[in-house]
Amino acid sequence: MKPGTLKDVAKQLNLSVSTVSRVVNNKGYVKDATRQRVLDCLEQCQYVPNEIARSLKTQESRTIGVLVPDICEVFLSRIIRGIDRVVSRAGYMLIVADSNESKQVERRYLDILFQKRVDALVIATVDLKGPNVDRFLDHRKPVVFIDNLPQLKDREANYVIVDNRQASRLAVEELIRSGHRQIAAIVGSVEETTGSERLRGYLDTLRDHGLPQEPALVAYGNYKTDDGYRCMTQLLERRDAHPFTAVYVTSEMMTIGALRAIRERGLAIGRDVSVIGFDVHDDLGLATPQIATIRQPEHEIGARVGRLLLKLLNPQAAVSREERQILLQAYLQQGNSIEAIPGGEARLDG
Repeated sequence: MKPGTLKDVAKQLNLSVSTVSRVVNNKGYVKDATRQRVLDCLEQCQYVPNEIARSLKTQESRTIGVLVPDICEVFLSRIIRGIDRVVSRAGYMLIVADSNESKQVERRYLDILFQKRVDALVIATVDLKGPNVDRFLDHRKPVVFIDNLPQLKDREANYVIVDNRQASRLAVEELIRSGHRQIAAIVGSVEETTGSERLRGYLDTLRDHGLPQEPALVAYGNYKTDDGYRCMTQLLERRDAHPFTAVYVTSEMMTIGALRAIRERGLAIGRDVSVIGFDVHDDLGLATPQIATIRQPEHEIGARVGRLLLKLLNPQAAVSREERQILLQAYLQQGNSIEAIPGGEARLDG
């Protein structure tokens, strides 16, 4: 017979009810092996706690709010899945909201999530100058930032992000290695650290290799497909006056739009315009040519966020600064969208 209560689980595992309760509530110390035994048993018996009764008693909702700017982005959806896989095993449920790159929508959802009494918040904010998270922090609710970092007054942010300057350096150096010297860029909003850091990495790498930083070769969008199409169109229209052989596009959706603009003008990707994207996902290999892209370790990001949340939610756990502020490295995924310029290949150190 499958156990239906904590008492049943404790009896089946020959443990005390208090030990099982500490695992379910993520409170107090339990040996890792014992914790895993309890979690496995809870999963097998499909244990469902009485959340209403427990929330009234503990003042906890066992929910975590996740607020992102575009849930359709594969990068963000995989992070959310990674978070859920970790926290769900500890009895937490996610409430996911999409701000659609809007500061106003973000603030409205923050109001709702606070009213829902979520126990913690994960946010990829688009409002860096004043994200409305202070009340979460004032009520001792953990907040973890992904993708973008805000300006928190007199507070240190918890975050799990990638090194965006390093990511852009990987992209631009790959183009330089293939002989390209006139490199355009399509970047996102520089009001966000994601956009500003990727732009800075692009400009720094050009400078480090003695290449001109030409403002006319930079187009600005807001991470949407239409922005990529519009920006690529602008760059192509002024290509005679401001020539370029390659373009670095700093988000997946804008990369898709840029590719459409190139093809609509009868140009060949690679032969006429080399392209390197960011977070482009083509796991089935259906794109022709396969797009070279910078990738972020989204599964690792999600798992690290989940583990950090559980530590922050456990008042008995000591969490170091290194555990609260995590900077990960992006990596290059090779493709066929970059064509080498004969005689122009460069050897790069490292």
